[in-house]
Amino acid sequence: MNDNNPRPSVLFKSVTYLLWGAFFFCLCLIAIFYKTKPQWNFEGIFRINSLTLIIWATVTFFSAVVSTFAQKYLIGFSYYNRFIGLSLGFTISVSLLVFADHIAIFLLAWFGMGLFMSRLIGINNKWGEAREAARYCQWHFTCSGLSLTAGILLLCFNTHQYTLTHLQGQLHNLSFPIVLTAALCIILAAAIQSAMFPFHRWLLSAMTSPTPASALMHAGFVNSAGILLTLLAPLFYLSDTMTLLIIIGGITAIIAQFAKLIQVNIKQKLGCSTIAQMAFMIMQCGLGFFNAAVVHLILHGFYKAYLFLSSGEEIEHISPNKRHHGSLNYAEAILVCFLGLLGAVFFAWMTNKGLKLDGGIFLTLIVAITVGQAMDNILTRQELSVVKKAIIGPIVFFISIGLYALMYNSATKFMVDMPMIDHPEPLSVLQIVFGVIFLIGFFIMKLGIYEGFPWLYVKLVNDSQPFKKTVLRYKKTLK
Repeated sequence: MNDNNPRPSVLFKSVTYLLWGAFFFCLCLIAIFYKTKPQWNFEGIFRINSLTLIIWATVTFFSAVVSTFAQKYLIGFSYYNRFIGLSLGFTISVSLLVFADHIAIFLLAWFGMGLFMSRLIGINNKWGEAREAARYCQWHFTCSGLSLTAGILLLCFNTHQYTLTHLQGQLHNLSFPIVLTAALCIILAAAIQSAMFPFHRWLLSAMTSPTPASALMHAGFVNSAGILLTLLAPLFYLSDTMTLLIIIGGITAIIAQFAKLIQVNIKQKLGCSTIAQMAFMIMQCGLGFFNAAVVHLILHGFYKAYLFLSSGEEIEHISPNKRHHGSLNYAEAILVCFLGLLGAVFFAWMTNKGLKLDGGIFLTLIVAITVGQAMDNILTRQELSVVKKAIIGPIVFFISIGLYALMYNSATKFMVDMPMIDHPEPLSVLQIVFGVIFLIGFFIMKLGIYEGFPWLYVKLVNDSQPFKKTVLRYKKTLK
């Protein structure tokens, strides 16, 4: 930090006001066209549909919040104006991704997101670790873009269609090997962008970015994989790769949830949490609930942006004189389990999901685990008395489940024009196996059983480390 640019510029404030204005404008469009379901196409170059408006409203809101926060947080930062320019460029790239209909613009937006985000990660180019982190992350983003390009162009060259609208209509005419190859390339692109195992290290190495940039990355950038999968949902049904999405998400979720336990750095904890939540989002896509994935990325964006922007406050609550015991006793574990199952039943009742023998059962299990985590966070708060826990717990319980179900129903109704947006897969042995593993893993984590396995601790420590060149490699900055 220095005082070469101590106050926000007029441009910075203007951009902030512009983002807030864009957010409220998008909300108005959603309210006006909620019943009519907009379908506007501009000569095969751009298009606006329900998903476009939802993502526009989401990304402009997060960007506006981050920009407002940064006006005070980054006072005195040498790269103040560069930050707002890169953030605006990232926001435009995400908005362009869901606005584009022509393949060239779509791919340009995907590469643009990676470019702007890598620049935000390494915004302090005089800091050696930041430069290495930016280079390492950019390499991953480029690989993701190239994989997506290969998959999309394979479909385009074989259908002779170069817009997303016409491409989706021709997928059923392609041979299975072509559809499968394209789907695998696109899944690889999504897995890299959302930091799925074993591509998770780029996200853990990206902590050199300023806190507002981290909030934007975790609330918007990694979520773009869910947008990509939703836009091309029919492809994964035709290629029989839905199960692969469940496997990728399931393995990553298990690893990330355990890795989070052994982190001592606030940002690293949040990074592992983001990886786990993105894994749940990928799993929801694999279950056939792309609408739930969209809702999940929105709610995760709200939650994670808040956690990053308040990370400094969280550090103040950590007492160095007391050892924090994050594990539950057996009575608390039973209560958490009961509330989680009750939350799943409540969610199933409100959404009519999980009442049939299909992927909806596993979706309600994800909700149960999420609610269980929320209840665990309340029960393990040392500053809350038993009475406060008894009062706050049910309030958080019903509000969180009710909000999730309300947003799920609203998004499903608004996105009804999207192909295969809510098409649950039949209940499979794989889903049952992962469900059992998740429940066992949840209790292993929350009861502290994992502490009795040193090899597991060492494995988790090694797998959750940032890229070696981004940590304590440079002793001084460049002159």
